[in-house]
Amino acid sequence: MIPILITGSNGQLGSELQYLLKEQQQWLPVFTDQKDLDIRDTLAVDAFFKKYKFKFCINCAAYTAVDKAEIEKELAYQVNAEAVEVLANICKANQTFLIHISSDYVYHNGSNGPIKEEDDKSPKSIYAKSKLAGEESIRNINPQHVIFRSSWIYSSFGHNFIKTMLRLGSERKELNVVSDQIGVPTYARDLASVIIEIMERLASKNLEAKYVVGTYNYCNEGISSWFEFAKLIMTYKNIDCQINPIPSSSYPTPAPRPFNSHLDLAKFHQTFGIKIPNWEESAKKVLDML
Repeated sequence: MIPILITGSNGQLGSELQYLLKEQQQWLPVFTDQKDLDIRDTLAVDAFFKKYKFKFCINCAAYTAVDKAEIEKELAYQVNAEAVEVLANICKANQTFLIHISSDYVYHNGSNGPIKEEDDKSPKSIYAKSKLAGEESIRNINPQHVIFRSSWIYSSFGHNFIKTMLRLGSERKELNVVSDQIGVPTYARDLASVIIEIMERLASKNLEAKYVVGTYNYCNEGISSWFEFAKLIMTYKNIDCQINPIPSSSYPTPAPRPFNSHLDLAKFHQTFGIKIPNWEESAKKVLDML
């Protein structure tokens, strides 16, 4: 069995990895959260790696309170940048392949079309800047890595937009939802499945690490706005709640959000050739579970 470390394992993506990996015999997954392993602590992480001799590390740990990060800047950077640097160094020392999850927020560059990985990065919020700093540490330190920039993640686990809309829809007759921020909702289980498939290919040598190292956009296929996402949720669940489109200017937040998070998936398809479901198809799967 191949030992793998999953950090941040109680979050949405980590929970989906737990769900999928429990049925697989090939892997020996070690799931950790902050109480089990503080990835900011170099000595603790180093000892953990020496004990288990991980072949892969999937870093799902992140500070994701986007607005709160404007106040808790130091903590956001500790988790999203400094801890990632610790993991990158120790993965390199142990020849562990690092799979790291980043964010569409790193772009925020004002472009209108689908965003390619090489497009300008112009992070505006503390959260976005800390996520980009973490990425850069990995690229500078550990040659064996894949970074996925994803958008609008949701799941049947944890807190997310779908669950918020279901709750508010049951409480109110009318909701105002931002309509001028464009992106793609991403089902965490779809991303988890992709990560496992890539690990399988690397472990079996069907895929050579030197050909896949790099940074990739990953989200479901299609395009949406938060307003359209909310409409689908209410319509599919037959909830009698009117959804009204509003501009972002009518819903100010401490941290600025990018207007365009529509990620181009060409590089992912070209490298991995894995089919990605449409966002509506995946959202309905989750709505059926809830």
